[in-house]
Amino acid sequence: MAIASNHSTTAADAGCIAALAIDDGVAGHTLFRRLSAPGAAGRDLADAVHALCSVHGRLNDLFDEAARRSVAELDNRWIAAAAEGFQLERGYLAHLTAAVGPLPSTPGQAESDAAFAAMRHTFDMLARSDRAGCSTGAALALVIDWHAFRAILDAAARRAGSTIAATQLPDIAETKTIAEGHGASAAVRRAMAFGAQQTFAQHRGLCDLIEARAIARDRL
Repeated sequence: MAIASNHSTTAADAGCIAALAIDDGVAGHTLFRRLSAPGAAGRDLADAVHALCSVHGRLNDLFDEAARRSVAELDNRWIAAAAEGFQLERGYLAHLTAAVGPLPSTPGQAESDAAFAAMRHTFDMLARSDRAGCSTGAALALVIDWHAFRAILDAAARRAGSTIAATQLPDIAETKTIAEGHGASAAVRRAMAFGAQQTFAQHRGLCDLIEARAIARDRL
């Protein structure tokens, strides 16, 4: 999935990641209503867990790169806390991937695999961007969206009879405070917003794909 073009120019120029999260974050996506319903199909929850693992379960260096390319004007202790917290999230995700069982059979699996690979590539590009603040913005958006994705993971854990692990990620309020970019230059704030916007776009695409896969299974 290619990097998307800016479509929230005013918000991006202002560096307002919190505003972008409201408009572009995944928390309001229809997928969450589908998977949080009392009668949500176990195969849909399992598929969502496998999809999240495919995109974010592998070791990658988004937080490491954000730390390496840190913005001096920001409180970079947040990045270290987020990196540690997300390592624990990957462990939880790996546990759930095993607990929910095999990937449900779904039409168009090869196309889905290609889409997941494209998303991973985009996150690698954002992580390694030489544009100061870009990787930090992507990391901020990942944490914001992950708090929403946790609803899916925890629902899957309940269905599988697994223990729900408490998240150690920085909370939304702290993350959004860092995202305001106080003290950073306008250029850095724009780069942070760009990284965040691209992350939100990838995650919306991921939710669209997970939902489309569920609909395709319903038609079988």
